[in-house]
Amino acid sequence: MTAPASYPEPPAPAFLFDLDGTLIDSVYQHVIAWHTALSRLDIDLSVWRIHRRIGMSGGLFVSALIRETGVTLSEADVAMLQQAHAEGYLAQAGSVRALPGAARLLSALTEHGVRWAIATSSYRATSGHALSLLGLPEDTPMITRDLVRHAKPDPDLFLAAAALLGVDPRHAYVVGDSVWDLLAARRAGAIGIGLLSGGYGREELERAGAYRVYSDPADLLARADELGVRNLS
Repeated sequence: MTAPASYPEPPAPAFLFDLDGTLIDSVYQHVIAWHTALSRLDIDLSVWRIHRRIGMSGGLFVSALIRETGVTLSEADVAMLQQAHAEGYLAQAGSVRALPGAARLLSALTEHGVRWAIATSSYRATSGHALSLLGLPEDTPMITRDLVRHAKPDPDLFLAAAALLGVDPRHAYVVGDSVWDLLAARRAGAIGIGLLSGGYGREELERAGAYRVYSDPADLLARADELGVRNLS
C-alpha cells in the first residue's frame, strides 16, 4: 500500500485588524468630529455622506469632499480641518467603547499563538487610547497613519503590519468594517473579512471582496473555525 503523500505544514494565518468600527465602536464619533470640523468652514455636508468616507485617509476624505461640494480649500484650510477633526474626536473619546468580543478575540488569538496586528488610518494621537479600551499594552503591534506614506484604500498599512509580524500578506486575513479596508486588503494580496459593526451592509462588503462577513468581533470569534482557526471560542 502506497503511503500517503506528505505535504509541508501550511503557515498559520495571521490577522491584520482595522481599528475604528472593527475593534472599537468609534465610527460615529469620527463622523460627528468631521461634521463639526467642516462647520468651521461653513461646509454643510450630510452626516451620511461623511460616514461613507470613514476608513479612508483624511487626505482622501478631503479630496472627496472637494469633489462632492465643489468648494476650494487652501492648504491652511485642509490642515485646519484635520486638526479640528482630531480635536473633535478626542473630545468624544470618553464615549468610545470596545466592540463586543474584541478584547476576547485578541486574547484568544494570542493564547493560541496566532499572530495579529492592528492597522489603522487614524494617527497615533487619536488611536492610542484604544489600547487601554482593549486591555492591550503600549507595545502592541500597531501601524498608524503616521508610519506609512499612504492610508486606505492603498495597501500600505496592511503591508506594513504584515512586515511587522514577519508574515507574507498572502497568508493573512485583513479584518475591517468598510469597503476601504477590503479594497486595501485586495491590493495587499490578503484575504478580506468584513464586519457589520461599522455600518456598511453585508452586500457592500461582499462586493468589495469580503470572503466572509460577521456581525462583530464576538461573532468572528464564535465562528473562527470557518477561517481555519480552531478551538478559539
